[in-house]
Amino acid sequence: MTEELEQLLKNLKLRRILEIYDEQLRAADKGDISYSDFVTRLVRAQWQAKQEGALEWRIRRANLPERWTLETFPFARQPGVNRKQIRGFAELEFIAKAENIVLVGKTGVGKTGLACGLLLKALENGYRCQFIRAQDLFDEMYASLADRSTRQLLKRLARLDVLLIDEFGYLTLKPEQGNIFFKLMEERYHCHSTIITTNLVYDEWHNFLGNKSMVDALLSRVRHYCHTVNIDGPSLRELQG
Repeated sequence: MTEELEQLLKNLKLRRILEIYDEQLRAADKGDISYSDFVTRLVRAQWQAKQEGALEWRIRRANLPERWTLETFPFARQPGVNRKQIRGFAELEFIAKAENIVLVGKTGVGKTGLACGLLLKALENGYRCQFIRAQDLFDEMYASLADRSTRQLLKRLARLDVLLIDEFGYLTLKPEQGNIFFKLMEERYHCHSTIITTNLVYDEWHNFLGNKSMVDALLSRVRHYCHTVNIDGPSLRELQG
């Protein structure tokens, strides 16, 4: 590689081409590869690096707690999960149809792992996503009242292609938090998908959120375009122990 070419690649921020140029040049000489194929290999590698970088950026921005994947989920140890159904969700048609997924089950059955696996699939396919724990979400909602940023918060969360709300339930909420959450779900209704993990069956949401008429309206929206997955199986954490 000439100094001029090296500097040009640095200026253009074509880091991947810079890294593999000499190796690919030697391979091209050995394999008698045409100029066109040589350039194609370099540009393809740069494009792949760009795609990988963009995915890493989306994953960081989505706040995924861990890189759980559906491929590594222990389906064999969790009979309460229908593998075929989860694989169907992994096709991501639920996002195109703006459908919700609610994973219900006791602690440790794999709800968060499955939800994060689906979120990772969505991120890999270029969707805008975010993971947030329910406690943090409601804390943000309450804090937004103090600085009058509730509208901005709702706007940011409402436009996400997939919003994953983890550990929904058994929190002490103020009426204002319940009202903001209702507005959020109302704005996402029939527009974008929401994934919720919870240890509460729907009948218990009234005790959690209060205001029966509001909760009835909320459940109507959440369940209208929704896949409810009830996981009645052993705790994977206990099995590991």
